[in-house]
Amino acid sequence: MTSPKPSPGEPDVPGAKGLRADARRNRARILAAAAAVFAEKGPSASTDEVAVRAGLAIGTVFKHFPTKQALLQAIMKDLLADLTREVEALAADGDPATSTFGFMTRMVEQAAEKKTVVGLLAEAGIDLQVADSLHPLRDGIAELLARSQRAGAVREDVGVDEVVALLTGVCQGALHAGWDRDLQRRTLAVVFDGLRPPGARRPT
Repeated sequence: MTSPKPSPGEPDVPGAKGLRADARRNRARILAAAAAVFAEKGPSASTDEVAVRAGLAIGTVFKHFPTKQALLQAIMKDLLADLTREVEALAADGDPATSTFGFMTRMVEQAAEKKTVVGLLAEAGIDLQVADSLHPLRDGIAELLARSQRAGAVREDVGVDEVVALLTGVCQGALHAGWDRDLQRRTLAVVFDGLRPPGARRPT
């Protein structure tokens, strides 16, 4: 027998290969619910709450993720897969005037939201580093940057090393301090002003 393939338009989620379509959907629901619950409830969030949010039995959650640690690790792998798909899509046909800034904003948002997940993994002895997470995204970020520079949205003297360094620092801050949206916005406004060519106006 061959392993079932995702339906057209259905994302190839890490860890979901070989699952039936309904099992893949359940797994995706669990991960989405878990990310939301941990972001809202903090370290006190329970697997029972995840099951309720997902609308599934607790046994279904444990079938996919036997331990809380397995669930936390899957959330981070799922996020990296989402970001990889997003940067590739933007690099292919995103708006070159805004895609670099939009992707950086999304990364900082996700870093702040995953504070609890990363903290709980660290308590379990699993130390996740922002720099390591950015490595698989580097080629996509480089293409985003090149397209934005050709469109005149980013200074020509900015390289991918600088963009990755900025993302590492800002995401690290957002992750460990759990920055709210206003602080994210204000910090990124300063970063983006430094990336834009002299005289370029912020988009309204």
